[in-house]
Amino acid sequence: MAKNYFRKKPVSTILTDIQQGFTDTENAKSGITHLKKVLGVRDLTFMGIAAVIGAGIFSTIGQAAFEGGPGVTILFILTAITCGFSALCYAEFASRIPVSGSAYTYAYASFGELIAWIIGWDLLMEYAIGNIAVAISWSEYFTNLLEGFNIHMPAYLTMDYLSAMRANDKLLQLTASGNITEITDHLKYQAYAWNNAPGIGGVKLIADLPALGIVFLITYLVYIGIRETKRATNTMVILKIAVVLGVIVVGLFYVTPSNWSPFLPNEFSGVMKGVSGVFFAYIGFDAISTTAEECKDPQRDLPKGMIYSLIICTVLYILIALVLTGMVNYSELQVADPLAFVFKRVGLDEISYLISVSAVIATASVLLIFQMGQPRIWMSMSRDGLLPKAFSRIHPKYQTPGFATIVTGFVVAIPALFMNLTEVTDLTSIGTLFAFVLVCGGVLLLEKDENRPAGKFRIPYINSKYIVPGLLIAALATFWSPIIGLFEFEGGWHQYKDTLPYFLFMIVALVIAVLSFRKNLSLIPVLGMLSCLYLMTELGYKNWERFLIWLGIGLIIYFTYSYKNSRLNRTDIPTK
Repeated sequence: MAKNYFRKKPVSTILTDIQQGFTDTENAKSGITHLKKVLGVRDLTFMGIAAVIGAGIFSTIGQAAFEGGPGVTILFILTAITCGFSALCYAEFASRIPVSGSAYTYAYASFGELIAWIIGWDLLMEYAIGNIAVAISWSEYFTNLLEGFNIHMPAYLTMDYLSAMRANDKLLQLTASGNITEITDHLKYQAYAWNNAPGIGGVKLIADLPALGIVFLITYLVYIGIRETKRATNTMVILKIAVVLGVIVVGLFYVTPSNWSPFLPNEFSGVMKGVSGVFFAYIGFDAISTTAEECKDPQRDLPKGMIYSLIICTVLYILIALVLTGMVNYSELQVADPLAFVFKRVGLDEISYLISVSAVIATASVLLIFQMGQPRIWMSMSRDGLLPKAFSRIHPKYQTPGFATIVTGFVVAIPALFMNLTEVTDLTSIGTLFAFVLVCGGVLLLEKDENRPAGKFRIPYINSKYIVPGLLIAALATFWSPIIGLFEFEGGWHQYKDTLPYFLFMIVALVIAVLSFRKNLSLIPVLGMLSCLYLMTELGYKNWERFLIWLGIGLIIYFTYSYKNSRLNRTDIPTK
């Protein structure tokens, strides 16, 4: 019985299903069983840039720079390398299995059904929570843009309930303690929203209406077709790249090199505090793989689109980080709109306004790509019977996963009214890293399959036999002091619990090092697994706890519905 939980869906079956246009009965009657194939390398590269250059470069980079100083550029490089390993693994999977479904489909072919369900459920959280975060960020920029036109929305209709309540409590606390200097204008604005919001009884009416509006608008665009989505994406990407390059060129004339010293004001630990914000900026390339069935030549174009977009975005992020920390001191960058802030700081208000306009466009393009990716995950899971058939229904006119797109719109729009940006950013990052770990591991498993299909992209094989054990020994020798510190339990459970993920990483790293030595594993997927798992350890116990709760809910659904309804329960479907 337990063996059936790990039944694999052979690659040949996956590809046959798509060639035959497998979907639900309603689609077969209408004759619409395939998605439109309209995407090329340029479109995929633009989609990757659209998803990566957004909230990160216009928002979360400020907090990351505040924590890590100019050294935040190191974090961008480390994150890019980590994502690079994963991108190569995604590219090989996409080349072998050019099917919508992203890491979910890849896990089904390599790990089996239970792990595929877990990663699919994880991806649903990743995309939904990520979309919510982007919608909230877009709302902030849009509200600021309206202010520039002297259009003032009520404060209680531009933010979430939790932020307003916390701000009011903190304002009262700082006032009572006499710490008036710590009261910022942003804190006053949030507290003002709380105190002026209408309410019924003790419940106040506070909701982020702009976030709701942009989600519904983007959902409609994704619903009516991939061609329309492609055109909108390409236009927005060209515009925002032009703005980012302009910011870099103009900003270089206002850089003061002394601001780059000290380069690591809070040491390496300060740099790593920005992991969730920086990594959140990079997760977009994952969404490209969900468009496999809409690519003209997915086996050739998907790998190129992923890798090109990752390289371009990394260069832009590093240059922006250097310009930001060079224009003003890193300690001033703890703001929601760092790019606009630094140009105001040097007296270039016109450029600051232009950045606000481009930020609205940039974050909308991120939401567009994420909102396009999630319905295709729903669709792939529905095809396999793990979700109801309605999710794989393709619209007869628009040839998009219509029902899944509508559901995605509501799943994102409603929580975006009330949720807090910081909470959702961390949760998205841990979910994405988990997906990357499994994709890298899946490539290692597929390498054992002698009958694997010949894709057009293969990860270069480098034997990890001595390299990985050597790296582990070097890491132990270099960081032996903080490692020993993990075993000091003086602070009790409250302090000790945050070290648990590090123990998990050390155990996995030791096991992988042994397997690398004994099995001659491929180096790039191994480094991808270990680097992503390490970044997960930096996200803290609280995020791990929430993540595991979400996976627990998913397992309940799997054992009560999905396992029984899986297509692999049919005797005519080969399993492996």
